[in-house]
Amino acid sequence: MFLAASVIVFVVYFANVALGAFASSAFLGDVGEMLVLFAASILFVVAILQKEADRKNKDGS
Repeated sequence: MFLAASVIVFVVYFANVALGAFASSAFLGDVGEMLVLFAASILFVVAILQKEADRKNKDGS
């Protein structure tokens, strides 16, 4: 769930950067871009930590 959310938020970031580069119509400013990229990073870390915890529980360690 968190990995999918991370991908979605990163796609929003990428779309903003691509629109800014090619169409000069970015919908987020600098601070907005930073917050969206930060949110994608946090969601990715949470997803990886959950997968690691699941694997640890599965192995019985």
